[in-house]
Amino acid sequence: MKKFESFLAGHLNDFIQYRKELGYVNKSLANQLRALDYYVRDNARGWEDLTPAFFLGFRDGIKGSPATVNNVIQATRNFFAYLHRTGCCEHNPVQDLPAKTENAFIPFIFSPEQVEQLLQGVQSQIRRSREKCFLVDMGIYIALMLQARCGLRMSEPLNLGLEHFDPVQGTIYIQKTKFHKDRLIPIPWEAQKELDNFLSLRDALCCTSPYLLPGFKNALRTNQVYPVFHRAVRETGIHAPRRIIANMVFGHPTPHSLRHSFAVNTLKAARDRGRDPQAVLPVLSAYMGHSKYRYTALYLKVMDAEKRQGFVDFAISRLEDI
Repeated sequence: MKKFESFLAGHLNDFIQYRKELGYVNKSLANQLRALDYYVRDNARGWEDLTPAFFLGFRDGIKGSPATVNNVIQATRNFFAYLHRTGCCEHNPVQDLPAKTENAFIPFIFSPEQVEQLLQGVQSQIRRSREKCFLVDMGIYIALMLQARCGLRMSEPLNLGLEHFDPVQGTIYIQKTKFHKDRLIPIPWEAQKELDNFLSLRDALCCTSPYLLPGFKNALRTNQVYPVFHRAVRETGIHAPRRIIANMVFGHPTPHSLRHSFAVNTLKAARDRGRDPQAVLPVLSAYMGHSKYRYTALYLKVMDAEKRQGFVDFAISRLEDI
């Protein structure tokens, strides 16, 4: 890691170590604090210069989106809260620094019909001429299928070992998740059937990889999955460009959109069966491995793909009116 250079360097290193000892994992923390370090190095002679006005200038000089700026400010705020608790400074000068207004983000949502079209588009790309390519391409399909059917993050199916799938119980055990929350989840019958068929293919090809979804050398990698996904999106005509309209960002289709779509379509299906989507949220949150319940509740704001497209059309029409 590149060394810090300001008079806060020792404290910054201590803070990062303190966070690690508490079990927090934030790969971006050092880079976020480096922005602070450089600004302090170039603009402050000592503690007396670290005033709220100083940090207002720091905030305004950070390059990037409002979300990026706010992440840096939050890391800085946490750092000075730590210094205040340890007696290194009398108060937190960043405590009341206002955040920048962020654009509302509306993810791309596949309808259930579009999910099926996409998976068919992925299947059509499977190369059957060579055994190794056939197995890898089938693994790519299974990874995307699990995202679509179970709402997994991209990294989760790619990190599965053979021992993590229980064909008798119909469950998969997910470790090393984004928030380090291991979870055991039941999978839908159709997903289990496809996994069983894939394991039979593995056995027939005498695959010895410890990973459930083997790549050419070790596990599958994301850079093998993304091209297949985006090709399927284009060929099925589902593609929609990322748009920024006023203060709203409408996302384009990515593999992570399958996870968003799983959540939204699950809530929509519950509503269509006469159930209250709010009552489904606790189970859905645990199933998806969210660290906080409120993250799952955000999906209530976009209940189906048609509503999302309505947002886009409305925003475009208002922009044209202006």
